[in-house]
Amino acid sequence: MISHSIPLLLCLLFLPHFISHATTLPSPDSLLQCLHNHSIPPSLIFTPKSSNFTPTLLSSAQNPRIIFDNHSPKPFLVITPTQASHVQAAVICSKNLNFQLRTRSGGHDYEGLSYFSTFGPFLILDLFNLRSISFNVDNTVWVQSGATLGELYFSIASKNRTLAFPAGFCPTVGVGGHIAGGGIGTIMRKHGIAADHVVDIHMVNANGEILDRESMGEDLFWALRGGGAASFGVILAYKIKLVQVPPNVTVLSKTLTLPQGATKAMAKWQQVAYKADNRLYISALLSTVGGTAEVIFSGLFLGEMPELLLIMEQSLPELQVAGSDCKEMSWIESQIVFSSFPAPNINNDLPLSFLLDRSPRALNLSFKVKSDIVREPIVKQSWEKIWKYALKGDELLLILIEPLGGKVAEIAETETPFPHRNGSKFVMQHIVGWIGEGRKEAKKHIDWFRGFYKFMAPFVSENPRAAYLNFRDLDLGKNTEGVVSYDKAQVWGKKYYNVNFKRLAYVKSKTDPDNFFKNEQSIPPLFY
Repeated sequence: MISHSIPLLLCLLFLPHFISHATTLPSPDSLLQCLHNHSIPPSLIFTPKSSNFTPTLLSSAQNPRIIFDNHSPKPFLVITPTQASHVQAAVICSKNLNFQLRTRSGGHDYEGLSYFSTFGPFLILDLFNLRSISFNVDNTVWVQSGATLGELYFSIASKNRTLAFPAGFCPTVGVGGHIAGGGIGTIMRKHGIAADHVVDIHMVNANGEILDRESMGEDLFWALRGGGAASFGVILAYKIKLVQVPPNVTVLSKTLTLPQGATKAMAKWQQVAYKADNRLYISALLSTVGGTAEVIFSGLFLGEMPELLLIMEQSLPELQVAGSDCKEMSWIESQIVFSSFPAPNINNDLPLSFLLDRSPRALNLSFKVKSDIVREPIVKQSWEKIWKYALKGDELLLILIEPLGGKVAEIAETETPFPHRNGSKFVMQHIVGWIGEGRKEAKKHIDWFRGFYKFMAPFVSENPRAAYLNFRDLDLGKNTEGVVSYDKAQVWGKKYYNVNFKRLAYVKSKTDPDNFFKNEQSIPPLFY
């Protein structure tokens, strides 16, 4: 069982009594003094007066729509802890001094909730220094939450080329947030999502205690694997179970335009992709810009090319996949291929060390994201209507559709907070992007995008119209500063979690009844 770091807690509990009942505005000087008194070195604390404040604040921020918005609130300071006691001190100091705390591991939260807050004065706990990865003899790994997926994959490949972890394909995504939201990826149909492979967790709760699976209990352990860990505490590390993959896998990439039969291929692909051989993942990326449209079908097959070509010929001849569209490689090499934006490039010859690059990508492109779950395949006539609407908008629109089914569907929707299991066939991510800054420019594109999202309603899930937490969208609804209502939060909560939302709120009531860990879409206590 993990130590609760009693000496640190006793020291912090002797703060002046009035601090724990603060009713005045938070004091930055008091916060700094508290952090310094409890052994966080000044070199790990960045205030607006620090020369490196802005570079640190923006070091992993991904979306210019939020980064360069002059109206976005800025943190009082950024803390970059190097050990667990620093996290404990940050939690207790910010709680006792009435500061909001935002935790960041990779900075990929699409709405920027890991680096801004509308809930009043706040600080950022950036975990990028906490990224150690240690291997056990039983094919389990302890990975700290500040590591990126790229760093995790690189470390696994350095040990064994036939071991893998079923998670996403963007290498700069932080492990902490990705697993906490579920974690879909290219081998989920064979092995399930990332959260399905978590066997232990180390986290800091609202009391500043370090807990593991045994000391936190099964309810909280359940909630942290797909329920958004930022609502419950700060994840320090996950213990994950690796999976076996063959020495060679096959990647495919096939692009079709509308004149080449993209619409017919899309309709047939949706009939097949979610129920195909579990070793096969094929996504579809629809793109429209400047009056043109195309679909890129991208696949990963846990096997060799001849077998994949036979499967494609028998089940999806409409895609016209040939040997020239495929390439055999190791699983880790496939992660390099899938890291290409916006679609995989099978001729990508970047070195494996590319996975260690934590730099944000494509910062010149602002974007807004929405998501849907598809429970019934969309028919050809409906795709024709979708193309017509999208092309009329003259927007840079991307729609990435990823197949579920397989192992994902074999697990009950209540087994983890991630509910998109049996009956959910695809995850659909809608992205609109633009070059330019300012609220006026953003409003023009987002207004069109909201209209497109409304147009898509008849083709996707309903009651609720479901969404995937890791593709966060504040348009679905949000908490406001003050009393966070469970009843109001259900509006967006059931879209992300469906029947699991009430249990998440119950766990929140048990573990953080004062609602210290909160954000615009955090889980509220059930009876708050």
